Amino acid sequence: MQATWNGHVIAESDDTVVVENNHYFPRSSVTAELADTDTHSVCPWKGTASYYSVTVDGQTNPDAVWYYPEPKAEAEMIRDRVAFWRGVTVAPKA
Repeated sequence: MQATWNGHVIAESDDTVVVENNHYFPRSSVTAELADTDTHSVCPWKGTASYYSVTVDGQTNPDAVWYYPEPKAEAEMIRDRVAFWRGVTVAPKA
C-alpha cells in the first residue's frame, strides 16, 4: 500500500493492518517529515489517539496522521503504526 499527499509518496508498505477500513502503516515506513501536534481523540476500544502534521515540499497538512501511542489490549496490533486522512490518499502501490 502507498499513502500519497501533495504528489509525493509519504509512506509505503506491504505490511499494513486494516482496522475499521483504515490501513495502519508501520511508523518506520513513513518517509515524509512529521511533527507532533496537540490534537488528541478517544476511541472507546482503541484508546487515545495522537496526531502528526505532515510536511512535503514546504506545505503542511495539519493533523493528517494519527496513531495510538498506548493502544488498549484489543488494539495492540496497531502499536507503532500510523494511519492517514485529510486528503492523504491510501491505495495499492502503482
